[in-house]
Amino acid sequence: MQFLDAMNFSFPLLASTTETADSSMVVAAVLLSLVVIYLASKVGGELSNRVGLPPVLGELVGGVIIGISVLHLVVFPEAGTDSSSSLIISFLRSTAGLTPQAADGVFNAQSEVISVLSELGVIILLFEIGLESNLKDLMAVGIQATIVAIVGVAAPFAAGTIGLMTLFGIGAVPAIFAGAALTATSIGITSKVLSELGRLNSKEGQIILGAAVIDDVLGIIVLAVVASLAKDGEVDVTKVIYLIISATAFLVGAILLGNVFNKTFVAIVDRLKTRGELVIPAFIFAFVMAYLAAVIQLEAILGAFAAGLVLEETDKRKELQKQVIPIADMLVPIFFVAVGAKTDLGVLNPAIPSNREGLVMASFLIAVAIVGKVITGLTVFGQPQINRLAIGVGMIPRGEVGLVFAGVGAASGALSKPLGAAIIMMVILTTFLAPPLLRFVFPDTDNVSTDSDQLILDGASAPSLTIETPQLLVSKSSDAGILESSPDSQES
Repeated sequence: MQFLDAMNFSFPLLASTTETADSSMVVAAVLLSLVVIYLASKVGGELSNRVGLPPVLGELVGGVIIGISVLHLVVFPEAGTDSSSSLIISFLRSTAGLTPQAADGVFNAQSEVISVLSELGVIILLFEIGLESNLKDLMAVGIQATIVAIVGVAAPFAAGTIGLMTLFGIGAVPAIFAGAALTATSIGITSKVLSELGRLNSKEGQIILGAAVIDDVLGIIVLAVVASLAKDGEVDVTKVIYLIISATAFLVGAILLGNVFNKTFVAIVDRLKTRGELVIPAFIFAFVMAYLAAVIQLEAILGAFAAGLVLEETDKRKELQKQVIPIADMLVPIFFVAVGAKTDLGVLNPAIPSNREGLVMASFLIAVAIVGKVITGLTVFGQPQINRLAIGVGMIPRGEVGLVFAGVGAASGALSKPLGAAIIMMVILTTFLAPPLLRFVFPDTDNVSTDSDQLILDGASAPSLTIETPQLLVSKSSDAGILESSPDSQES
């Protein structure tokens, strides 16, 4: 620990946030937090899987149990808590000699480290999802995904804003803020569930994924608009135009980069001979792309997703996927458990008078949030056999995106306590409803071949088993591993 103390000037996250905090106590608090997070993730995921639900739902529930709502093991300052609310800090005070004076500093530093690891987890998740996705398939559904995204932003925003103003007498600015919180889709939660269900590369999955990416971009632009409105009372048109141009240029540039960068990346990797010769350059590229996205005021996760799409086109894709999986297994659960841990179910308690008004508004916002996204599936055209309900349901979860809107609105003073509670409740319910609903609208998932199950084409002949789904007609060899699509089907 003396080494960590000597390096405090270089690693502020591991250092104390007050003069009296000890970095060794910060490390101890982080390690205990990770133990609790991993236990909650694994127990919740296993229980969820045993009852036929996606493991990610169990991870979210596990986070709720260890978080601010129940056990107070992993809590964060942004929820209005301090070191006295954290059982981990209390445990360190009683067992490791942590002084009361240093407790607040250790608590803040520990929470910051877990938050950074959580963000790193979702960046790696989107990089992994990008590797599993097919750029050509995403471009093939580009028009449908764009329409789904636009309707999924416009419909709930308009209905939420107008409804709050007319039915509840909410002022224009807070109503617009609440309406904006209804717009974005949590790409992290949706893509994880689709991957677990083996539907990520289905036609529905590609439309949902493409629409969620566009939703995120549109959501960032909407957030910039309403934040300007709340702060200055007027919209900064220049900033809005900048966001639109930068988002478009970034995504188009990433697609074009894929055609140029692929061979260069493979050539570099082939020259490297030391350990990590493939995964380290891949993460360097992913983090650079995530950094560039953050610098131009987009979400870092969009940059990581774009990096995954670019590397998906290389010959090293399958080998890279195998190497990324264990790293994702270590960091991605932190993100989902942290989302659950930050969720305060206390806002659902009707015994608290201030919550009652919020409950009524929350009921309205939840209805708008669900209906406003479900109807997006009806806008898909030219696909007579597609599961439109599944597309709409896949757009429902707001997750961390909705929490960002609620946090910005609360910080700006635009949201009253009841309206802020209503937005949080809407985020909670849509986040937890989406995984089981996706399972319900995607039946018979065992008959779907996931990307990881795809077999090598070798041209051998053997008795074959034909499996027919609405999206794909697959001929799967019983022993030679032949996988081929019918001429009329879309490659999945």
